[in-house]
Amino acid sequence: MNNHRTQSLTRAVLVFGSLVLLNFISVRIFTRFDLTKQKVYTLSDASKALVRNLDDRITVKAYFTEDLPAPYNNNRRATLDILNEYRAYAGGNLHFEFINPEGTKGEEETRKQGIPPVEVQVINNDKLEVKRANLGVVLMYEDRKETLPVVQNLSSLEYDLSSAIKRLTQRTKKRIGYTTGHGEPAVAQLQRANQELSQQYEMAPVDLAAANATVPGDLAALLVISPTTKFSDTAKYALDQYVMRGGKVAFLLNKMTANLNSQYRFAQPVELGLEDLLENYGLRINGDLVRDKQCANISVVQQQGPFQIQSQVPFVLLPNVSDFNKSNAIVKDLQNLIFYFVSSVDTSLASGKGLRAEVLARSSKGSGRQIGFAMIDPFQKPQPGDFSESGIPLAAVVEGSFKSYFQGKPMTPVAATSPETRILLVGDGDFMKDEFLTNKSNLTFFQNIADYLADDAGLITIRSKNVNVPPLEQIDDGSKKLWKYLNLFAPPLLIIGYGLFRWRRRISLRKSLEAAL
Repeated sequence: MNNHRTQSLTRAVLVFGSLVLLNFISVRIFTRFDLTKQKVYTLSDASKALVRNLDDRITVKAYFTEDLPAPYNNNRRATLDILNEYRAYAGGNLHFEFINPEGTKGEEETRKQGIPPVEVQVINNDKLEVKRANLGVVLMYEDRKETLPVVQNLSSLEYDLSSAIKRLTQRTKKRIGYTTGHGEPAVAQLQRANQELSQQYEMAPVDLAAANATVPGDLAALLVISPTTKFSDTAKYALDQYVMRGGKVAFLLNKMTANLNSQYRFAQPVELGLEDLLENYGLRINGDLVRDKQCANISVVQQQGPFQIQSQVPFVLLPNVSDFNKSNAIVKDLQNLIFYFVSSVDTSLASGKGLRAEVLARSSKGSGRQIGFAMIDPFQKPQPGDFSESGIPLAAVVEGSFKSYFQGKPMTPVAATSPETRILLVGDGDFMKDEFLTNKSNLTFFQNIADYLADDAGLITIRSKNVNVPPLEQIDDGSKKLWKYLNLFAPPLLIIGYGLFRWRRRISLRKSLEAAL
């Protein structure tokens, strides 16, 4: 009896000791299991490195009203979880607290911190009521402060927090230039894109139409966005010499004049004066428009009798791109991009110049090209062969040591060969405009381009977690009919088959019982 009691006591002590040891280890070794494909609930390596390298403490104050109903209570839980992860990797340099900002003092404090109240709907005593609540975060480092007024989009929470930490801890901002003087879009058309980039970089206009045009050497990158007039040799010389000094340039170009809002709905190639410069760097933009079965919809007004009806129709000249180069940080985590009248690009010249080329994005398996003059008609019926191509390159990057375009020309280059650098080309200069940012990945792509050129690839891996639902893969008409009839007839046939099986089984069982009796 005593022996049995001793064994029971020993087992209880061992179980208790194991639980204490497990708890001790779990407190000191932080880990989580994330089964999502993109690891959206796990801190990226860039975020971990960011907080590991903190040289002073960051204090985070999270102002969340308590006892909020779903889905608002999820915001508090998600913020708590991710802050715990940041603290686990910060080595003691990140401290946070949650504050319930109720009462007069709480409202006054949140107002001073720049966190406005938001109205949320709650059910109290079976009545729908509107309640004022706070869902904001303040980060403080040394004498600086960053505020996230409302934690709303949980899919971008890590990016919002990491970018805020980076803004707090970086001493100076890198400068990114954008060209002017050749009909480039006004800042008002790129308000959201400019606003996002301005948080991390100092944006600087570069006028290449001036007689003595130059590109400042302190720019981390230069963006050439949707010019509409021809570049002079002076402007091209400024671009070329910037590259020869190791500068990095993104050419986001419209090679075809196409606009749905225009009275004249046709497209034709436009001469930008950059074609020979790009070819010297191993890149080419073609005078065509890529059409794709996997495309976005547009709103059109159709006359039906005495009524005008607005409807959504697929438009093949707005490709919905999902074929990305998974080895390149710019696009590897994107799900889809919507291009607006995009031209194809070509990297075949790069290898002959000793350069390394990567295609970033391609059209789908069912695509084709309209070459030269083309009518813009959403109702145009496809012709045989319109979608006979697959994987047409739409964006590319070339890296290596470039030779000056002006070598052997009257305008003698100061530098004839560049150090290791990179040039990027996209056959659409409109995808980042405000009117086309209904697809969030378009803005993400634009920001990734800037980060990649400015050697700030860390934020790319975090930002790209905020993605849209991937588009459905396009299938042929025969496959569509097959799946349609399978969906219609397979379920009832399975039920009927199961019923027949049970019926036959009962008959067999009954005959077996009768034979036994």
